[in-house]
This record gives sequence, structure tokens and C-alpha cells, in this order.
Amino acid sequence: MKNKIVICIVLLSITIAGLGCTSQPDRSQQGSSQLKDTHNDSAGDIREIEGIWMGNLKVPGGLELRIVFNISTTPDGSVKASMDSPDQGVNGIPVETVSYKDGSFNLEVKSIRGSFEGIYNESNETIEGEWKQAGSAFPLVLNRIEKAPDTHRKQDPVKPYPYTEEEVVYENKEAGIKLAGTLTLPQSEGSFPAVILITGSGPQNRNEGVFGHRPFLVLSDYLTRRGIAVLRVDDRGIGGSTGNFSNATTEDFAGDALAGVEFLKNREEINSSQIGLIGHSEGGLIAPIVAVKSPDVAFIVLMAAPGLTGEEIMYLQSDLIAKAGGASNETIARNEALMRRMFSVVKEEENNTIAEEKLRNILRAEMVNMSEQERESSGYSEATIDSQATELSSPWMRFFLTYDPKPILMKVKCPVLAINGEKDLQVPPEENLRAIDEALKAGGNKDYTVKELPGLNHLFQTAKTGYPSEYAKIEETISPAALEIIGNWISEHTQEK
Repeated sequence: MKNKIVICIVLLSITIAGLGCTSQPDRSQQGSSQLKDTHNDSAGDIREIEGIWMGNLKVPGGLELRIVFNISTTPDGSVKASMDSPDQGVNGIPVETVSYKDGSFNLEVKSIRGSFEGIYNESNETIEGEWKQAGSAFPLVLNRIEKAPDTHRKQDPVKPYPYTEEEVVYENKEAGIKLAGTLTLPQSEGSFPAVILITGSGPQNRNEGVFGHRPFLVLSDYLTRRGIAVLRVDDRGIGGSTGNFSNATTEDFAGDALAGVEFLKNREEINSSQIGLIGHSEGGLIAPIVAVKSPDVAFIVLMAAPGLTGEEIMYLQSDLIAKAGGASNETIARNEALMRRMFSVVKEEENNTIAEEKLRNILRAEMVNMSEQERESSGYSEATIDSQATELSSPWMRFFLTYDPKPILMKVKCPVLAINGEKDLQVPPEENLRAIDEALKAGGNKDYTVKELPGLNHLFQTAKTGYPSEYAKIEETISPAALEIIGNWISEHTQEK
């Protein structure tokens, strides 16, 4: 029973956040830490634990994230603190409150609904405690370190770049929001073909930072060096972009991408007849929607894009991840039965209050058969149940579960490249690529390519198993073979005839 519940938590975390996990903050920051003044009743005491503290947070599914807290005091006695999540590429998350007295250390990070409570052990320079977030609690031991960990990966580009990099802001007028991003332009003369990078699900910054990797930074650098302008953008409500992320659906994000197309059309450096889209994961749902709505989209690249409904993908994803984690067939079957009961509620009950209560009752019934030890080790609690019920009944999930991408794909007439990794456990390649192929063919698209890339996972890294816990451990950000396939295909479709 324990495995069954753990699998359910992992499934919801991975699917809802797409590339990251539910500990990703709601407001990604760019650059170095931005410390924030915090309230503290005992600044004198807190000087004992000034410095940089790091711990490894282990969450269900074998995922491990480094958490870093930066604590300092000023001459006037005020306290400053921030939090970094280096494995998610996020720094400078403001810590709103900090307190330390008689060895007891507490802090709160309101923007991500997180808090930490621990006891300082002076003899071995550790703070042992518990990290709580969105209803879940996990053990966390902090150790004092001299400097923050280096998050640079081998494929990360190093400045100075051989191209122009420009910070840009433009409007989605229909939604009444501003979108902030980075436009990279080749240094040669002339107007350039261009692509807009569209992130996967969950709150993502312009680099699509995940587990210490910045895949969109690497992809942008590679394409710009090949003479292609690239626009990468913070999701609405993230980083420099305004708007409310939590209330948005895939269709709302398509509106944001459309605004990006309009922005590029008005740039003199851009060839307005050669503007394309590259969508990863959920971004691969968004790109076809935009291509059908806008005649200005010249081509689209779908990276690990869904070809099935969200519900179908979640069953496949759950089965594959559970098998890779060593779960028994009985556990897998029970987990799918649980998911089907929950998804039925989401699809059939429109009233959120009623839906959430029904979901809570389903999850509480699962807990009845668990021992106290199993509940504790699995991370399940009333708070966790409340959190999952809210997430399952969110506007995004309601849309994702039932949205079928095939009808839109049948209407896409521009050239399409659809690629997926052989070892992708989140958007399984066989079923999804087949569905994309069939939809494009049925719609009469005359120029499309569908490829399964051997040995690659959901992030297009060269992987052993494809299990999500590998993402952070793999040094490679994106396989050079995948980059070359994308670059060559775009070059072929943007050469002047």
C-alpha cells in the first residue's frame, strides 16, 4: 500500500510541473540572490548561524534537490535571508520571516508556501529539521558551507557570446499582461529566421531551468550561433512577466505565444515570413494551437509533445515510472484504479468545492488501509490531501485531462518536426508520436517529420533508464544529436528559395 500512495504523489508532482517538481517557486529570479530584509526578534542570537547553509531534500520517486539558505545580518541588527534551489536553476527566492532563539531555527518562504523548522547543533555545525511545503513535510539536515554550489553545466554557454543578447518586454493585450524575455540575434547582416521557445508545464522561467539544467539557454545559444534568432520568455507571473500563472490554462499560454509572434513580426531584424515555434512537453500542445490561429507561423518543432489526451498520458506515465521504480503489478493496478476514480470526479463535477471534497474523501479512504508508519514515510497527511485536491481541480488540470491535441494537429498545414526520446517516461514516445503522425497525415499535411531519438529521456538527455531521478545526475543538458536534428531541419526550412 505504501508504494501505491508514493507513486500517486510522484505522478501528480511530475505531471503538474512537467519538467520540475512541486517545490519549484512561483516566482523565478534571474541572476544572483536578492536578499530581503526579514523580521527577527533576536538578531543577536541569529549571528551564531550567519552564513550559507545547504541540505539535500529527498522527495518521493527518488528525486533529490539541494536547498540553500543565505543568512546574514546588517550593522543595524536587521536580518537578511534568501533561498536558492540550484538544481532547479533558481536563486534569490525571498525569505519573508526568520527567527532563531535558544537553538531553535525557523523560517518562512511565503512565495512557494514553504517553511523550515530545525534545531542547531553547535558541535557538528548542522541544523536538523523539517521542510514543509504545500501540505507535505520532508526531513532536511542543513550543513554550513563556505560558498554556494557551482551550478554551471558543461553545455552552458559562457560570455562573451558571438551574438547580440537583448532583454525585451512586450504585451499580451488581450490578457492585459506583460511578458519579459531574452532575444538573441546573430551578428551578421540581414533579416533572420526566428523561433519562439515555449516551455513545458509548471511555472518556468525563460531558460526552462530544471534540476540544475537550463535547456532553453543551451538550445537558444546553439540556434543563434547557426544564424537563427531566438526569443525565450518567462511564463506569465514568473520572473519579469506579469499575470497570474495559477489560474491559466494551456489555451491562455497559447495566447502568450501568439503575442510573441506579433512582437517578432515588428522587429526589423526578423524575417517575418520565417517565424517558427519550438514547444517542449506542454509547449508541444501550445505550438499547434498557435500555428492554427496565426498564418504568420512558418513552422513548428514539437519536442516530447503530447499526441493523446492528458488523462491517457497520465496512465501511461504512471505505469512506466512505477515499473522503472520497481513497483509490483498489483501496486500499479491499484494506483491506476485510484487515478481513474479521481479523474472521474474532475471531469464530471464542475463545482470546485464539491469536487475537492469528493477528492479528499477518495484519498482519505486510501489512508484508512495504511499504517501510521506508512503514512509518515509516504509523506501523506491531511494537508497533502488538501493540496492534491486543489491541484487536481485547478483550471489547468481540468483542461489538460480532457484536451485532445489530434483535432488541432489535423488543421496544422505548416511544416512540422516532431521528436521524442526513446526513454521518455513522461510523454511515452511510441503512443504519442504515432498519434501525432496519424493526425498530421489525416489532415493532409505535406511536410512533416516524426522521429524517435534512441537513448534520450524527456529532457533529451542521453539516459540509462529515463527515470526522472536521473535528470539532475546527468551532466548533459541536451544531446548534441538532438540539437543537430533541430538545427538542420530549421535551416532546411528557412533557406531562401
